[in-house]
Amino acid sequence: MQKLTIWLKEKLWITPAIYIAISILLSIAFYYVDLLYMGKLKAFIPSIFLTNVDLAKTIMGSLSGALLTMTIFTFSTILVVLTMYSSQFSPRTLKNFVHDKVIWRVLGIFLSGFIYNTLSLLFMREDLYKTDVITPFVGIVIAFFCLSTFAYFIHYIATNVQVGQLVNQLIADAEKAISRLKNLQEEEEATTEETAWHPIGIKETHRAEQEGYVHYISFDRLVDYAKEQELKIEILVNPGDYIYEGKEIFHIHKVGEAELAVGKFYSLGNSRTSEQDLDFAIQKMVEVALRAISPGINDPNTANDIIIRLGRLLGQLGCLKTGTILLGDKHVLYRFPSYRKALYKTFYQLSHYGKEDISVLISILESLKVAAEVVPKRHYIELWEIHSYVLEGVDVPGLKAFDQEALQEKIDLLALATDQHSYNLRLVEGDA
Repeated sequence: MQKLTIWLKEKLWITPAIYIAISILLSIAFYYVDLLYMGKLKAFIPSIFLTNVDLAKTIMGSLSGALLTMTIFTFSTILVVLTMYSSQFSPRTLKNFVHDKVIWRVLGIFLSGFIYNTLSLLFMREDLYKTDVITPFVGIVIAFFCLSTFAYFIHYIATNVQVGQLVNQLIADAEKAISRLKNLQEEEEATTEETAWHPIGIKETHRAEQEGYVHYISFDRLVDYAKEQELKIEILVNPGDYIYEGKEIFHIHKVGEAELAVGKFYSLGNSRTSEQDLDFAIQKMVEVALRAISPGINDPNTANDIIIRLGRLLGQLGCLKTGTILLGDKHVLYRFPSYRKALYKTFYQLSHYGKEDISVLISILESLKVAAEVVPKRHYIELWEIHSYVLEGVDVPGLKAFDQEALQEKIDLLALATDQHSYNLRLVEGDA
């Protein structure tokens, strides 16, 4: 089922196709209403809603041209926004716009309006109808609906091209991924005791039959399958990993003659997704921040806002169990990346490109402090160590006095939040 869901998300044409199919059926339906039933229904319909065939042709011809123009303009707007997303934000954020259901519903509504009026225009023949028709009135109603949709589309685009809205979407994607993993660990009563892993039986290896990125691993179904077939399964990859053909995916230990149909419990694709890939979800936010502090964009305040908000995500991530995790009463082994690795991947580029901007450095320390207020105490030392890594490349003596003072204040607050001993930044640099 999950494979089908991901496949449907990737097929962007499905939503417009559904609207077009509805418009075709609607056009055919009103064709038969006018042809077979209008003589009986005419007495119950106000005459203002009915037109003769000649006027119907004029109305629907005009509506078809207008709706086609609106469709072309909408499509052009979408292409402009795609270009802006790629150049100003990050190429990885294109999917957040492309996969937006509202965009394709709007496009589907315009296309369906054009199809309805054009197809109905084809049916308008004087020799077929003996009375006035209602099809043009329906076309006018659809055109009014398309016009109101167009106004909403302009408002929606103007709202969603703002970087703040994009950041909210990226944070929501990351929180959903964290929530899924948290629910998995709670429901499966995961344990981190790798010494409890004692697989027995014949060991077999499942290898990838094609290349691509791991979109998802269906942990719950895999656990149920392992219990049902009395298997011990070791997962060798993580969501987001690039897999080449022949790459080992699972190690399977079996004691009977169970059929190893484990290929249906994971999915590969040509690009990474945020469904379970936390690294990718955070990477997109980091890339938007990097673009913001680049000389071409020069918007450090946006970068600082993103960096600080990353702290809360890292705090939620730190509440998850990391390392080796046993699921389903020790039937499935999965190695969750360490928290230290997640911190490094988040800040190693930001620390490099932002080391000369004091506002970025202050935001990174503030982000670490926010994370420290959320994570369990076992991660305090990792947060303190990553702050040292960030400041290693900073030319502290070259900073102005007030900048050094602001940076020292953030270090003191981080030390307090992580139960560490603070230090005098100037003395440390002087000794070095």
